[in-house]
Amino acid sequence: MHGMMSYFLRRLLMVPITFILITLMVYAVFRKTPGGPIERAEMMLRQSQATEGGGGAAELTGGEGLTKEQKEQLLKHFHLDRSIPVGYLIWLGVWPNDSGHFSGILEGDFGRSYRYNDPVLSQIASKFPVSIYFGLIGYIASWIVCIPLGIFKALKHRSLFDTGTSFLVFLGYSIPGFVAALLLMLFFATDNYGMKIFPLGDFRSQNWNAMWEAGNYWWCIKDQISHTIIPLIAYMMASFAAMTILMKNSLLDNLGADYVRTAFAKGLPERRVIFLHALRNSLIPICVGIGNALGLIFAGSFLIEKTCNIDGMGLLGYNSLLERDYPILLGLLAIGVMLRLVGNILSDIILAWVDPRVRFQ
Repeated sequence: MHGMMSYFLRRLLMVPITFILITLMVYAVFRKTPGGPIERAEMMLRQSQATEGGGGAAELTGGEGLTKEQKEQLLKHFHLDRSIPVGYLIWLGVWPNDSGHFSGILEGDFGRSYRYNDPVLSQIASKFPVSIYFGLIGYIASWIVCIPLGIFKALKHRSLFDTGTSFLVFLGYSIPGFVAALLLMLFFATDNYGMKIFPLGDFRSQNWNAMWEAGNYWWCIKDQISHTIIPLIAYMMASFAAMTILMKNSLLDNLGADYVRTAFAKGLPERRVIFLHALRNSLIPICVGIGNALGLIFAGSFLIEKTCNIDGMGLLGYNSLLERDYPILLGLLAIGVMLRLVGNILSDIILAWVDPRVRFQ
C-alpha cells in the first residue's frame, strides 16, 4: 500500500512538470508562427475599407494598414512585445502583466480571442456541451455495442459469425469517421438515392429552441435524435474495431488460462465460469481505458464536426487554426493536456482497483 501511494504521489508531482513542458513548447511555436492579432486586424481593416469603397482601389491596393503605434498597442495588449519565456509566464499567471497584476490560466483567465474578441474560456464553455454530448454518448454506445460483440466473437471463435463480423469490423476500422459521415449523409440525408431519412448536418434544427419553449417536447426529442445518428456513428468508427478486438482477444486469453480450466475441472457450470470468472478479468483492459477517454470526450473531432456542421469543440479548434487564433488554441491545449494527464492517473487507479494483482512500485 505504501508503494502504491508513493507511486501515485510521484505521478501527481509529474503533472505540472509535463503540463509546463508541453504548453511552453507549443506556446513558443505559436509565437514564431506567422499570423496573429496584427495580421488579423489588418485583414479586417482592408475588408472594411474595401466594403466602404465598393471594392475599388482599396481592394486592389490592399488598403491602408495599421500604423506603427497601433501595431505596438496590439503587441502590448496581447503581451507579444515580451520575450517568449516572460510571455509564457504571463499567460500562465505567475508573472505580472503590464498593469502589475497576475492574470493567467492559473487565475482562470485564458486571454481573449483574436477572432471573436471574447474571453477564451467563454468561447470554450459555449462549445463544450456539444462535444461532451457526442463524445459521451459515442463512448457509451461503443461499450454497448463492442463489449457484447467481442464476447460473442470470442465464444464463436473461427465460426461464420466471427469471420463475417471481423470483415465488418476491419472495414469500419479502415474508414475514417468523417468519410463515414460523408457517405451516410450522401445516402441517407440527400435526395440522390431517394432515402432522405436524416437531416443534412447541424446539431439540431434552427427552430428547436422555439419548439421547446412552445412545449413540443416530443418533436424536439425526435429532432435531436435524428441529428445525432450520423455523427454518432462517425464518432464510434474510431473505437469500434479496437474495442471489439480487444474484448475478444482478452476473453480468449482468459478462457485458455489455468484458473478457467481448473474451474471447469471442478464441475462449475459453463455460463458461471465464462461470465463470472473469465469475463470479469477480461474487462480489465477495457476498464483501464476509461481514464484515457476523458481527453477524447472533451476534444471532439474537428473533421467530423466540420463535415456535419456541428458547432462543437473540434470545429472551434479547426476555425481557430485557420484564423491563427492562438489564445483559443492554447486554451484548448491547456484543458486537453490537463484532462489527458489526469486521465492517465485515473486509468492507473482503476487498474489497481479492478485488478488486485497489480502492485505499483
